Amino acid sequence: MSLNEQFSNRWGIILASLGMAVGAGNLWRFPRLAGQYGGTFLILWILFLLIWSIPILLAEFSIGKTHKKGVIGSFAAATGKSFTWMGFFIALCTLGITFYYSVVAAWGLRYLGLSLSDLFAQFSDGQSLSQRIAANPQYLEQYWINISQGNWLTAFLHVLAVILGCFLLVRGIQKGLEKANKILIPSLFLLLLLIGAIAINMGNGVQGLEYMFSINPELFKDSKIWLEALSQSAWSTGAGWGLMMTLSSYSRSNEDVTLNIFVSGFGNNTASLVAGFAILPAVFALSPSPDEAIAALQAGNQALTFSIIPRLFSEISGGVFLSILFFTAFFLAAFSSLLTMIELFIKILGDLGLSRQSAAIRAAIFCIVFGVPSAISLDFFSNQDWVWGLGLIISGLFIVFAVLKNGITKFKTEYIDKDSDFVINTLYFKVCIMVNSVLGIFLIYWWMTQGYDANPWFDEAGNWNVISIYSNATIITQWAAVILIGIIFNKWLHKKFAAAED
Repeated sequence: MSLNEQFSNRWGIILASLGMAVGAGNLWRFPRLAGQYGGTFLILWILFLLIWSIPILLAEFSIGKTHKKGVIGSFAAATGKSFTWMGFFIALCTLGITFYYSVVAAWGLRYLGLSLSDLFAQFSDGQSLSQRIAANPQYLEQYWINISQGNWLTAFLHVLAVILGCFLLVRGIQKGLEKANKILIPSLFLLLLLIGAIAINMGNGVQGLEYMFSINPELFKDSKIWLEALSQSAWSTGAGWGLMMTLSSYSRSNEDVTLNIFVSGFGNNTASLVAGFAILPAVFALSPSPDEAIAALQAGNQALTFSIIPRLFSEISGGVFLSILFFTAFFLAAFSSLLTMIELFIKILGDLGLSRQSAAIRAAIFCIVFGVPSAISLDFFSNQDWVWGLGLIISGLFIVFAVLKNGITKFKTEYIDKDSDFVINTLYFKVCIMVNSVLGIFLIYWWMTQGYDANPWFDEAGNWNVISIYSNATIITQWAAVILIGIIFNKWLHKKFAAAED
């Protein structure tokens, strides 16, 4: 028997949707990409929100709302028995992200700990963070390397984040997920607004905003920026994750599909922009010159948020308190998204007949075990981020396929428009679905022809380059393994997740 629960009201599912969408990707991934590519990236990112993410999220929400099962069961019910393996890929792709996403939450806790130790040092006449940086300008870079490579305290905090998430989710949708998001999401937005306002008003901070919105037409020729913009939109909004399908399975029967998706999508992009307003101006405020600030941003530093924010707050009066606020917000953002990812796993296990408690225990064990490699190896983490972040394009294409299989107009009428007071234009939805069916395939092809590794397919010895972090070979191998398993066990998956009686 699947888990049959409901959110108490519309605000419950809207906050849950925002909790799912507004995560560490807004504070960690988005500023890095906006800093690397500027306004050119923003144009594509907003474009993909309207063309790619919102239509796919509309389809996801309506499928979950209609069929009330986990991702595998709901997708199979919408597309038919033969395509259950696609739902399996969507679920495994998201679980691939879940296994390392808890590590991002652990990083947030490590930097919150650094901020608290700085506060203690200032009250106990110890060496403050600013003094440590003055004595060793590479202190923060070294700290980042230390916590992200082979650090068992980081691994322990990864375990702690997973256990805490499962503990809350055992309480159910209304008493667990809904109640947590009523606290997490408003607190997160208030903290982001406060930090953004402070950063913009620092010296040269406005130049950071000017750079953020500057457009370089030459960048439109770079395939990577298109892939980054699409994967960031999919990553941050949750399009293709199956998370919205999971949340909507707990929605009331008369829930407004379209309104929920537009609030979630634009709320997520707003949070990303506010995070950019905080971090990019900080880079300009702290750099000796605008040229050095731009050079630092365009380097695409994965640790941009972790290296800039502590330095920023160490140099201003009362900054230690703001640093504590920021990394509290960072952890809240990561944790609110992690809750929904774990709930996706719990819902799937619930379709197998497990109780919520039993499903949560099993989900915790899987997330802990498979997350440890990312917790102790940044290379492994980066590989999984690259593989499954781009995998969201495949997942999105499968959602598009579900719409096409039912007929675009019929799907919109029977799935999306039902119970929706806010109805989008049918032509807009039809054009987006048709464009996405070609766009996703084209971008994957374009990406494969470029190669972002010195040896994208075979190493120098002529071997299949499966172990390289960013090679095409490693991505194709991992995607193919999941698809092959899904196809082989398609009949079994359908029997277990879609054909079972509720």
